[in-house]
Amino acid sequence: MAPIFVWLLVLHLLVLSVHILSLDHKCTLQNHLGPDFIADGDFVIGGIFPFHYNQEMPDLNCTYKPGPVKCNGFDPEAFRWGLTLKLAVEEINNSTELLPNHTLGYKMFDSCAYPLTAQRAALAVMNGPNEADRSMCSHASPMLAVIAESGSAESIVVSRILQHFSIPMISYFSSCACLSNRREFPTFFRVIPSDAHQVKAIAKLLINFNWTWVGVVRGDHVYGHFALQGLLKELEGTNVCVAYSEMIPLLYNSQRAIEIIRVMNSSSARVVVVFSAEGELTPFMKDYMNLNVTGIQWIASEALATASVFTGSEYYPFLGGMIGFGIRQGYIPKLKDYITMMNPQAYPTNPLVQELWGTLYGCTPFSSLTHSTQLPLCTGKETINKQHSAYMNTSSPRIPYNIYKSVYAIAHSLHNLTSCKPGNGPFINSTCADNSNVYPWQLQYYLQEVSFTISGELVNFDMNGDSIPSYDLINWQKGTAGNIELVKVGMYDGSREAGNELVIYDLPIMWAGDKREVPVSVCSDSCTPGFRKAVRQGEPLCCFDCVPCDSGKISNQTDLIDCMACPEDYWSNADGTECIPKIVEFLSHDAMGLTLTVIAVVGACVTLAVFAVFLYYRNTPIVRMNNSELSFFILLSLTLCFLCSLIFIGEPTTWSCMLRHTAFSITFSLCISCILGKTLVVLAAFTATQPGNNVMKWLGPTQQRLIIFSCTLVQVIICAAWLISSPPFPYKNTQYQHSKIILDCRVGSDLAFWCVLGYIGFLAGLCFILAFLARKLPGNFNEAKYITFSMLIFCAVWLAFIPAYVSSPGKFTTAVEIFAILASSFGLLLCLFAPKCYIILLKPEKNTKQHLMGK
Repeated sequence: MAPIFVWLLVLHLLVLSVHILSLDHKCTLQNHLGPDFIADGDFVIGGIFPFHYNQEMPDLNCTYKPGPVKCNGFDPEAFRWGLTLKLAVEEINNSTELLPNHTLGYKMFDSCAYPLTAQRAALAVMNGPNEADRSMCSHASPMLAVIAESGSAESIVVSRILQHFSIPMISYFSSCACLSNRREFPTFFRVIPSDAHQVKAIAKLLINFNWTWVGVVRGDHVYGHFALQGLLKELEGTNVCVAYSEMIPLLYNSQRAIEIIRVMNSSSARVVVVFSAEGELTPFMKDYMNLNVTGIQWIASEALATASVFTGSEYYPFLGGMIGFGIRQGYIPKLKDYITMMNPQAYPTNPLVQELWGTLYGCTPFSSLTHSTQLPLCTGKETINKQHSAYMNTSSPRIPYNIYKSVYAIAHSLHNLTSCKPGNGPFINSTCADNSNVYPWQLQYYLQEVSFTISGELVNFDMNGDSIPSYDLINWQKGTAGNIELVKVGMYDGSREAGNELVIYDLPIMWAGDKREVPVSVCSDSCTPGFRKAVRQGEPLCCFDCVPCDSGKISNQTDLIDCMACPEDYWSNADGTECIPKIVEFLSHDAMGLTLTVIAVVGACVTLAVFAVFLYYRNTPIVRMNNSELSFFILLSLTLCFLCSLIFIGEPTTWSCMLRHTAFSITFSLCISCILGKTLVVLAAFTATQPGNNVMKWLGPTQQRLIIFSCTLVQVIICAAWLISSPPFPYKNTQYQHSKIILDCRVGSDLAFWCVLGYIGFLAGLCFILAFLARKLPGNFNEAKYITFSMLIFCAVWLAFIPAYVSSPGKFTTAVEIFAILASSFGLLLCLFAPKCYIILLKPEKNTKQHLMGK
């Protein structure tokens, strides 16, 4: 029905234009809409207020001229807004400092809280006070500025009409960010912050209380649309996600509303942001209460945060604890006394005053010229209706304070305009405005530049016509009478430095359900330290799983997207919350190290004991016949072999690393060289029994010592070259086992290392071959058999050492090398000297030359 009426109105205006042109440019009013309040003055301003909150459309059967739209549902609070404008004008007219030689006049009209009727009020406000006054058609507009409107949709309509006549407009309650577009709304100003700032404040509030999963409910109008888009833009790049966005239909549908309520109740988002005014939310809240939905934390926009219609006790279980940003409150000193003087006796002909009385007290005053049959006559003992008690509450006005500032902004601008000195004016050729014929566009220039202080607040406008953004943070708490009280618990000040705009006072906040704890509204619980967030496929960023950090990585904060890698020498603890120094592993004097140490010491002691036995029994045949000098050399070198394994135990240092392999290789070379010498002597001794063989003269004691020295010297030269060119060095191995630092000795030169082992192997192999050739020589005690067996054990140990050494991890690499040294040393000791000690100590009867010579 509304679009049809709009088209009819447009058609009516076109016909009216043609009719005006046919009347020789004479202006004729086609309909009369008398102002609700009027006062003459040198400068006239307009006011458009929603004195009624619903409309009754006329019959549109197109067979006759339709009647005007009828407004119903008187709003006492909006009526108080109009009285605030009236009070401010009277204060200015009585002031000796502001506009001392001029007076302000006003005309106020009813918009009925609807864009279509707001359009009608805008057209009416530009007309003269009666049909004879048509100065607008040939002179400056009689209307210099208009204070309007309560809703953004209505303000858009009014501003688009006024801008064609360059009439500036100041809004007291329209916050849509779209109105900041100077190209579309060049004459629009407002004393309420833009929604662009409101959504910033709401976004900061959500972030401050860690609400990352929220729902949005909005009205079906530009205010709700632009507010939602602004909020989504502000939440980009934050941790806050919108779980759902629902729209209350403009033509209210209870079935659709119930669907929205069920979505709200079933969602895990327990915080809901609402961008709606009282009109569309009132029936929605009735269905919400009928379904008995509780536990939802409401976040209100400025259009709802201070709505007195919901402050009754019946709303508390459902809206109690709501928190939101309201228009900044101010102080109007004379407002309370002024509105109490508004009664039917003082204004007997004003129908709005009659309606006020009927709404507040539910009766028709005696002074009323037309007695309503629906309401009884007043008795004088009536009390004010409970639901309209907010009309008398002037302790902390918000919207009236905005209207109050708007009137003073116009007055200060006019004062600056009239104070202009000729020759210093802002217009062409430095001219000033004609005080007797001021044009609206001239007033707009001064309005753009105005800056004044009222009640301690600075009032001015930026290039978009917006004022300094400032909100009060309001919490709906339970009053002593069970009703809802609006408690200021913080503020948002856009003039503060970035990041500090939101201020929350140290006051107790009551949340939904009478709780003192901040409600939780998240899609997924926060990831504790030690975990990282893993986004779920196809779901918003706020919905995630918590995955433990990988080994070597930590997270020491909640909700980290990725874990941090520990430094090279550190590793993560079991919980993955902090980096701790890695375990430094080397073959220390622990259980394994101690065991190897004991075995090495025992081996050295046993070797020395055998040395003592041989020394004590050095004159016995078994000692003398087996080359006692070489035997003593072998025992001393074996002792050194056992003791050199001790160098491998303990923390590697530069000196210990160089000494380990060189001492081991030289002592074993010495030992094998002595065995090689003994093998040659045995082989030569049996060969020398043949006639004419003088081989023994080449293997005398001197030659034996020379063989031992020469063979050992080769190993010494190899070790010296190794230490000079690329010596072994201590090394921190962090790659083999990431959780540990393995302290080990790097060989420096792999070639030198394997040359050392290869040379020992060469000596052992040569010794084995020679001994093997002499194994079947006659004699009861043929030492070649034991040398063969000892070399067989020695080679087997070191051949097994190679794969074990390469594959052993950490300190076990060093343990394998020590084990090989000890095993081969014990093999040599037992194979070479155990049989002799057995005869010397246990079978002395066999320790004779005859027995040993045998065959």
